[in-house]
Amino acid sequence: MVVRTSSWPVGTPCWVDISTDVDRAVAFYGGLFGWVFDIAGPEYGGYGVALKDDHPVAGIGPKQEPDQPSEWTTYLATEDVAASVQAVTDAGGQVAFGPMVVGDKGTMAIAVDPVGVLFGLWQSGTNTGVDLANEPGSLVWSEHMSGDVTTAKDFYAKVFGCTYSEVEGAEDYFAIEVEDGGQPVGGIGAGAGGWQVYFQVADADAAAEKIKALGGTITDEPVDTPYGRMVKAADDQGSTFYVIGVPAE
Repeated sequence: MVVRTSSWPVGTPCWVDISTDVDRAVAFYGGLFGWVFDIAGPEYGGYGVALKDDHPVAGIGPKQEPDQPSEWTTYLATEDVAASVQAVTDAGGQVAFGPMVVGDKGTMAIAVDPVGVLFGLWQSGTNTGVDLANEPGSLVWSEHMSGDVTTAKDFYAKVFGCTYSEVEGAEDYFAIEVEDGGQPVGGIGAGAGGWQVYFQVADADAAAEKIKALGGTITDEPVDTPYGRMVKAADDQGSTFYVIGVPAE
């Protein structure tokens, strides 16, 4: 378990949120993970924060357009959004939105990297990102998957100073390391899907059954990995995510 109330190191996946039908998502993820939700008023566009044991673990907000897909977005920590936005464009990416100050919570921007993957930037204020991680009901892993690993690695190295190490037994997949991170903060590899979110659960098989009972679907059946039993799923609005069980001792 990781509990952290200070800013995450630059380049760390520090926050995730979902643009969605909020009422349906509250029912689905509350039922799956036991999250409770603090939904803000109109001044924050009806954006809400999911809490696990009183710790912020994810964000939830309404779609900006009716035909906007429901999907999870991963935010990477920065100490200076304006400087990171410039670094994104200098490294061949695009800025889709922002920077925007979110009250006293922090400053955000949305960008697209050179391989077409959307991600967020977050400069913390009173919201430093997820307070709880590596615990059932919270974020445990983030990974970037694309068809051009070399270009993606080069981009995130230029923008955030990321370095990479090989993962034993995994071809074209690397651990992402950041300055002052202490350990890998995510993965980057060959495949489809862009930035993926992984939430830990106590029991992956039980979670798979719960996902189906709540109206979601299982994209890939549970599979054992060295890091815990893993399931790829989609919620009842089609947003994909992974759950992974607590690894065996």
